[in-house]
Amino acid sequence: MDIRGLTLVVSACALGMCGTAFAAWEPTKPIEIIVPFAPGGASDQMARAIQGAITKNNLTKAPVVVVNKPAAAGGEAMLEIKAAKGDAHKLLTTSSGLYMTPLSSKLPVSWRDFTPVALLAQDEFLLWTYNDAPYKTAGDLLAAAKSGQNIRIGGAGSKREDNLITWALGDESAAKITYIPYAGGGPTSVQLAGKHIEASTGNPSEEVASWRAGNARPLCLLSPKRMAYKEKITDTAAWSDIPTCGEQGIKFTYNMLRGMFMPGGVSNEQRDFYVDLFKKVQETAEWKEYLARNALLPDFRSGASFVEFLTADEQRHKDLMDKAGFLAK
Repeated sequence: MDIRGLTLVVSACALGMCGTAFAAWEPTKPIEIIVPFAPGGASDQMARAIQGAITKNNLTKAPVVVVNKPAAAGGEAMLEIKAAKGDAHKLLTTSSGLYMTPLSSKLPVSWRDFTPVALLAQDEFLLWTYNDAPYKTAGDLLAAAKSGQNIRIGGAGSKREDNLITWALGDESAAKITYIPYAGGGPTSVQLAGKHIEASTGNPSEEVASWRAGNARPLCLLSPKRMAYKEKITDTAAWSDIPTCGEQGIKFTYNMLRGMFMPGGVSNEQRDFYVDLFKKVQETAEWKEYLARNALLPDFRSGASFVEFLTADEQRHKDLMDKAGFLAK
């Protein structure tokens, strides 16, 4: 080593940059994953799958705690993360409500108040009907609506994903459809199985049990491509057998993000710790089993790629919600 190199090393050590100072940042207390919905829902299931994968595989020394804060359609959780600026021990798991709740309510919060960490997957949506309904395709259902039949589509909440999908289907087909909001995907599934509504727009995790039991069946998938999961759900059909709605002449598509965020004001090193942690989670058997069980679309993005996704996805939601009349005045 020449004298200049030795001088640099000595100077660095004098500034306290030698030894353990070079160690990467790690949490020093429990990590909180805040879920903006009630226990048992899809977001809660994802948070607990992540918690289990991290714990079982010893991916971090810090314990992981899941905290549910469902008030104000997730608004309470988002405001808490906004207020926790600089706290690198809090995470928010969220979906399209990240945009839809503030846009429909004027809640003073945006994903730009947070630190985007990673997109973990996308949730796909299907158009469902009860098992012995006369509709064989989405076109049959929409044609019935256009003929004057009272077609009721149920979903979770008002001015949220299911409501938006129902509006878009009616708008594209020029059909009058009645949207019925319920407290969640579970109650919607019960109403469909009981034939109190003609259809629903649930994601796979919300209707798979009813499909397996013979109470409901999918008409089409609201994604550009068919699912890849080939394991049979019923005696005759797998997720991969379900046609896309595009195959049935419907242009509208809709997927929902499943992502992780930190409060604003954290360091790049702290953010990178969690990006690396979630990359490790993606490789675990527990995470892969969770994706397959819920028929989620694997899609990991971080950094600029995730920010670009969020920017485009938010604008699309804003445009659709404006046309649907869902934006807060």
